Amino acid sequence: MGLLLCAAAACSTPEPAVPRSAIKTATPRGPGDSIIEFTGAGASFPYPLYARWFNSYGEQSNVRINYRAIGSTAGIAELTARTADFGGSDLPVSDGDALSAKTRIVHIPTAVGAVAITYNLPAVKRPVRLTGEVTAAIFLGRITRWRDPQITALNPTVSLPDLPITVVHRSDGSGTSQILSQYLASASSEWASGPARQSDIAWPVGETGDGNAGVAGRVKQTEGALGYLEVVYARQNRLSIAHLRNAAGRFVSPLPFEVASAAADVLERRPRTSGALTGAEFRVSLLNSTAPAAYPMASFTWLLIPVDVLGPVRTGVLLDFVEWALTDAREITEEMGYVALPSVVSDRVLESLRTLRPPAP
Repeated sequence: MGLLLCAAAACSTPEPAVPRSAIKTATPRGPGDSIIEFTGAGASFPYPLYARWFNSYGEQSNVRINYRAIGSTAGIAELTARTADFGGSDLPVSDGDALSAKTRIVHIPTAVGAVAITYNLPAVKRPVRLTGEVTAAIFLGRITRWRDPQITALNPTVSLPDLPITVVHRSDGSGTSQILSQYLASASSEWASGPARQSDIAWPVGETGDGNAGVAGRVKQTEGALGYLEVVYARQNRLSIAHLRNAAGRFVSPLPFEVASAAADVLERRPRTSGALTGAEFRVSLLNSTAPAAYPMASFTWLLIPVDVLGPVRTGVLLDFVEWALTDAREITEEMGYVALPSVVSDRVLESLRTLRPPAP
């Protein structure tokens, strides 16, 4: 059964008195069970995965979840305005947005993503190597051609064409853009003191694309173009992906092991919280992990749940879905090319979620 679309107003109606035994993940929906509906909005990166999850879960439960891929920034805005039941984001909620929401927002990682630097150089058969400093110089408009000495020095065995670099960036507010901007700021004081200081990035150069799909389309159409995409979209569009130098000095690509390594490393070094889950434990950056194999531009993608607004019953229903997604649905996650949470992370998330659960009836 497909998703039952749910308007924001409809999802704000009082929560149905449905016993939790009726909505456990492995229990088929019975003919007399009430339908429980949620609406979410946010990041476009996990949308294909979420759509598959929501449909599959809806086929075996009485839960219907509608999700609109409108970008992380817009999703957070809808969450704080309470026009969505939950948000999806590739960046944590800022302190300012959390205050605007006037409620506790719990960050629950659902998968690990990565931002890939993609390019269109048909004659180049080996991966182009880049550093944070050189990538920042490209997005600042300081490096404008592929045979710039700073690029050729990193790629002595690659015959780069003498083409101009056409920079392509997102036109909408997105977690993908913010992750890139934070990465560039970590490598370039000029980026940190300039574009990165803007809430909406003031791109110095480049053409725009609407969402991941728009950036992918422009890069594919323009020889010499360079852009950035969530890695799943880059691979789906068969775009070349640069290898980036990580904190350990290695040039790595955003393959699943390298991306998962960043998440495992950061969480293993982060102290556990005690008591009720506040969301702070998983509200963490994965950029520039020091793990030897870690890809430097990785990030969690989060579900943002306003637990006090949803109430105990609806929160419990949504958490049942999350537990299913992180356990029974791992095969779906990997099949679709996403990076599932490494076990050291997923075990910790599942353990923490229990502090949010309402008492059993």
